[in-house]
Amino acid sequence: MPLRLDPSFRERLAASDRSLIGMWACSGSPVVTEVAAGSGLDWLLIDMEHSAVTLESALLQLQIVAAYPIVPLVRVPSNDTVAIKQILDLGAQNLIVPMVSSVDDALAAVAATRYPPAGVRGVGSALARSARWNRVDRYLQESAEHTSLTVQIETAAGVAAAADIAAVDGVDAVFVGPSDLAASMGLLGQQTHPDVVAAVEQVFTAVKAAGKPVGVNAFDPVAADAYIAGGADFVAVGADVALLARASEALTARFVAAAGAERASY
Repeated sequence: MPLRLDPSFRERLAASDRSLIGMWACSGSPVVTEVAAGSGLDWLLIDMEHSAVTLESALLQLQIVAAYPIVPLVRVPSNDTVAIKQILDLGAQNLIVPMVSSVDDALAAVAATRYPPAGVRGVGSALARSARWNRVDRYLQESAEHTSLTVQIETAAGVAAAADIAAVDGVDAVFVGPSDLAASMGLLGQQTHPDVVAAVEQVFTAVKAAGKPVGVNAFDPVAADAYIAGGADFVAVGADVALLARASEALTARFVAAAGAERASY
């Protein structure tokens, strides 16, 4: 049987004439993920680094998102060969690998996504959803064709090495994480500090010069607009848990606080 080959994130980026807009799925809830999948956004990131999302939860979310036109990505918990192997075997076709700060880090991430002799991915296609339990013809030979790899630069060292990281064969895109980047620069919690923004823009310039797409995380709408205007090929503009947190706080401000003020006026 052929594998249903929806366009990979790499292909979607190449075909788009605008910045692709996405959000994070961190709650682990299949219902919330399905709500987000039907939103009309371009891409949805299932996050396994800063959440309680497990392998089983990621699998269920991938199965749910498959019914929608949105592109699913999975951020692995770390640049670890075993973790990457397991998540690819679940059927994830678009990965983001965090904390890539050097060419060696990028090479390790690429190798983890490739079968030998091109890489070190363990062969378990007969046991895995990725190859539909060996029902997909030539899966082993062609898996790299429908797997996209985005590496995340989020340290000062990564910024300095951005051009070389982007030039690594097998790296399809680079994603900048301003939160950890700010922390590595001694500016914890100051993602929109001018020095952090300048570092993000430095990565943009380096990655684009290498001919690769570049994106950024920007939950602040003003920052997101500025990065889009500055040439970001893809931007994450929110997260399920953050949206719920802010919306529930707005309800509190509108109704609970208002009721308290009304009672105080009596």
